[in-house]
Amino acid sequence: MRFAGKGLNRRGFLALGGTALFAAGTAARAAPLAGLAGTALGTGWSVALPAGADVAGLRERLAALLDGIDYAFSPFRPESAIGRFNAGADTEAAVPGEVVEVTRAALAIAGASGGAFDPTVGPLVARWGFGPIRAGETTAGGWRGIHAGNGHLARDRQGLTLDLCGIAKGHALDRMAALLRDAGHEDFLIDLGGELSARGRHPSGRAWRVGIEDPRPGAEGLAAVLDLAGMAVATSGDRVNGYDLGGRRYSHIIDPAEGEPVESAPASVSVLMPTGREADGWATALMAAGAAGPALASRQGIPALFLFRAGGSLRRVATGTFERHLA
Repeated sequence: MRFAGKGLNRRGFLALGGTALFAAGTAARAAPLAGLAGTALGTGWSVALPAGADVAGLRERLAALLDGIDYAFSPFRPESAIGRFNAGADTEAAVPGEVVEVTRAALAIAGASGGAFDPTVGPLVARWGFGPIRAGETTAGGWRGIHAGNGHLARDRQGLTLDLCGIAKGHALDRMAALLRDAGHEDFLIDLGGELSARGRHPSGRAWRVGIEDPRPGAEGLAAVLDLAGMAVATSGDRVNGYDLGGRRYSHIIDPAEGEPVESAPASVSVLMPTGREADGWATALMAAGAAGPALASRQGIPALFLFRAGGSLRRVATGTFERHLA
C-alpha cells in the first residue's frame, strides 16, 4: 500500500485500478444489491449489501472511521501520529492504541518474513521517487530498532522512521468489516481501493466473486477469478507505481536487503487471509521477496497467487490453499 497526497493508497496495486482486485461482474441472474461508496485514504471504497438492507447513516459512519485512520497513519500528514513520530526529535512518542497494535503486527510480519517486510524503508522509497518520507535513514534490519507498546512508539536511534503503508489499509478494511457486523450486517463485500473483505453470501446464495486484474501495464481483463467468503484478499504489484528504464521494470516495492526496487519480482502477488491486515502485510512482504516469494509463502503456509511476466504472457504460481478458491 502507498499513501497518496494526504491519504492512504495501496502500494501501486490498488489505486485507480492498478493491479487491483475488484468485484467481478455478477451472474446474469444476480440478485439485486444495495451499495454504498465514497473516497478516503487516497482511493475509493464501496460496500455491497443485499437489497433492502438498512443502510441509514452507514455511509457517514464508514467515512468518519476512515478519516480517523487516515489521521493516525498517513505519513503525508505532518499532524498524523506517524507524521509526528517521524518528524520528532525524541526517540519515543505517545500514539493511539491502534497505531501500537498495527505497528506490532507489522513487526511480527517483518520477523516472520526475514525482513522482506520492513516498515522502516520509507526514506528509500522516497529516494526512488515513490514516497513522502524524505528525511531519515534506512539501514539493513532497521525494523529491529522500532518498538511498540503501552501507548508508545520508540526507536533505538534518531533517523529511524516508520511507514505502515504496507499494512494500514488492511487494518482499515478490518475496521470497516467490524463496523458493518456491529451494525447487524452479516452478508457484505467491501472494496477498499482494491483490497477486499467478504462475509456471508451473495444474495444469489453463492460466495462473493471477485477478479484479479491482469497486472501488466496496458493489459485489460482478468488474470483470475476467485470465490471470497469469510476472507480478505490483498494484492501488491507494480502496474501503477512503477516505471520502465533500460529494459527493467522498477517497482515502488523496495528490497530492504539491496536498498533498491526489488528485482526479479512478480508482476503481482495476491494473498488470501482471515484478516485484511494479514493479507495486506504479507502481500507487501511477498512482493518484496522477489523471486524467493513463492518459497517464503510455502514455508509460511500462506495462500497466495504470484503472477510472473513470461515474455508476452503470465506465469501463475499458487501456494497454500489459494487454488481452492479459484472459480
